[in-house]
Amino acid sequence: MSRHPSTKWAQRSNKVFLTIELPDAKDVKLNLKPEGHFNFSAKGADDLPYELDLELFDAVNVEESKAAVAPRTICYLIKKAESKWWPRLMKKEGKPPVFLKVDWDKWQDEDDEDVGFNDFGDMDFSKLDMGGADDDIEDDDEDDVIESTNKDEEGSKAEESKGEEAPAAAAAEEAKP
Repeated sequence: MSRHPSTKWAQRSNKVFLTIELPDAKDVKLNLKPEGHFNFSAKGADDLPYELDLELFDAVNVEESKAAVAPRTICYLIKKAESKWWPRLMKKEGKPPVFLKVDWDKWQDEDDEDVGFNDFGDMDFSKLDMGGADDDIEDDDEDDVIESTNKDEEGSKAEESKGEEAPAAAAAEEAKP
């Protein structure tokens, strides 16, 4: 009797990510059919057979799909035949099998796809002065200095205007007949 390996999935509008967690897998066989039928079989490190037989929600593009076998996981990037969001991974409705889980590390909501979260390209964040906890302390001191400087300037402007009013009033008094 074969077992089912722990499997994670995530999607975008045009592709599905399948990650099969099976360390030291041997004799890995992957088969993907255009109508969306996915088969996997391998032997684990314990020489026990593992397999998956999934009927995917919709048709896929086999030619553009890619697989990668790593020491701990088997990753399959499945290209969808039509670029649209699937309501679930499998065609069959109901509760998914216990070995199938959502891959939250790769998950992206339909609303977020256009925004481009998790896609910062080649941006080097080390060159940005984004501040930190220590910067807040210095900023508070700087705000106090600016505030007291503004108060001093306001006070001296008020004294200057009072000083200007006194000679003008005196000149007006002298001008009266």
